[in-house]
Formats: sequence, structure tokens, C-alpha cells
Amino acid sequence: MPVKQQHESHPGSGTPPESGAAPAVAPRRSDATRGAILTAARERFAADGYERATIRAIAKDARIDPSMVMRYYGSKEGLFAAVLDVDLRLPDPSALDPADVGHVLVGHFLDLWEENEVLTAMLRVGVTNQAGAERMQSIFRDQLAPVARRACPDPEQAPARAALCASQLLGLALARYILRLAPAVALHREEIVAWLGPTVQRYLTAPHP
Repeated sequence: MPVKQQHESHPGSGTPPESGAAPAVAPRRSDATRGAILTAARERFAADGYERATIRAIAKDARIDPSMVMRYYGSKEGLFAAVLDVDLRLPDPSALDPADVGHVLVGHFLDLWEENEVLTAMLRVGVTNQAGAERMQSIFRDQLAPVARRACPDPEQAPARAALCASQLLGLALARYILRLAPAVALHREEIVAWLGPTVQRYLTAPHP
């Protein structure tokens, strides 16, 4: 009976090795392209606003053909929605000490604003564009309200209390990162937490006036 010849894989032979080791997965080019598009779109939407920003300008900034933007996001509206798809990564309310939730939230938002240019771009667009404003409303409503509901004495008041917290957090961001008011920019993180923490805490946990 003829014996079947066993084929060994050699470098460059094109035959995959028969070992159980999985080959290393290189980053896909599509991921890099999407990242470049989103980075360019954030900067362009922030600088020009929604109406004046164009797919052509965003593609030029990303150094790709405009057809690639349309391929991945379909339209300017689709790209805009992707830019504003933000997870605030708020801490689990059940893990927070109710007496310290205000300071924790202010510190968390400061860290977000400092490390994430998406939020600054979103705020710039939100104050000039209705779609951007609606997106910001949904983000803060859906993500901040559960924290307020857990912390406040009456869950029915959670939407109003979350809105009051947002007024402080967004007001700080507007003054510090958009308008860049010198005294607001000069404040250290610990100072801001010390100033705003008790205010946010009161909004969340104080009895209804």
C-alpha cells in the first residue's frame, strides 16, 4: 500500500504550519482608516460646525479619498453620529459612597475632558447645532440620570437633579476648554473638585427645597 507523503511547512512555502499556535493578528487597515476619518471629523466639526464641515474637507484632512468616508459612514449625518457616539464611562452608582458622589463625579468628568478631545468637539458642536445639542441631551439623560436616580432621595426627581449636575459640569467645560477663561484654566484639578464637588453633591442628595 503506498504511503502518503507528509508535507512539512517551510518559511515562504505558503503552507500553514500544523501547530496549534494561532498566527498573530495584525491591525486591519479598515480600523486605521476609520480612526483617521473620526479624528479628522472631530476636528473639522469642532472648527467649522456641522453645516460648514464637508465630507471633502474631512477626507482631505484624513488624507483619503472622499469615497472612503461615504463607504464607512454613508453620509455626513452618519459620520456625525459616529463622532458623537460617546460613552461617559460613569462609575457604577452602587459602588459609590452616597456622601462622596459629588466629588467622584466632578473628578471623573475632569479626567474625561482632559483626556478625550471628543467631548470638547461635541460641546463645540452642541452649542451651535441642533443635532449636536440633541445628541448631548441624550448622552447626559441616558448616562447621568441613572447615577442621580441612585443617589437622590426621590427617584422621580432624578431627571431634574441630573440636569442641574450637567449644568455645572458643562458650564465648567465651556469656561475651561472652549472659552478658555484664564482663571478657570489656571485652577488645579483638586481645586475644581473642592469647589464643585459640594455643589454637585447638593444637587444629587439634598432634600427637595
